[in-house]
Amino acid sequence: MLILITYDVSTIDSEGRRRLSKVAKKCVDYGQRVQNSVFECILDAAQFRRLRFELEELIDKDTDSLRFYNLGDNYKSKVQHVGAKDSYDMGDPLIL
Repeated sequence: MLILITYDVSTIDSEGRRRLSKVAKKCVDYGQRVQNSVFECILDAAQFRRLRFELEELIDKDTDSLRFYNLGDNYKSKVQHVGAKDSYDMGDPLIL
């Protein structure tokens, strides 16, 4: 299933900037960045639960926020893109 993750991490102090970096790095481990604080991740239910738990452990719930949008398995008809930075289809094979 495609999970869209967005976050807003307060960066008014150095600890916030560290949290922001950690959240971004964790999201990169699971998906692709499509905008500054937006990631698309193809996950199964167990991976999603693990990622959500890991992200919740990283943020300060008093100043930061996370949003998770479950677009399901039939996401291709639900996502439209206009402009720069085309994303790749994470379901296709990756050739290095």
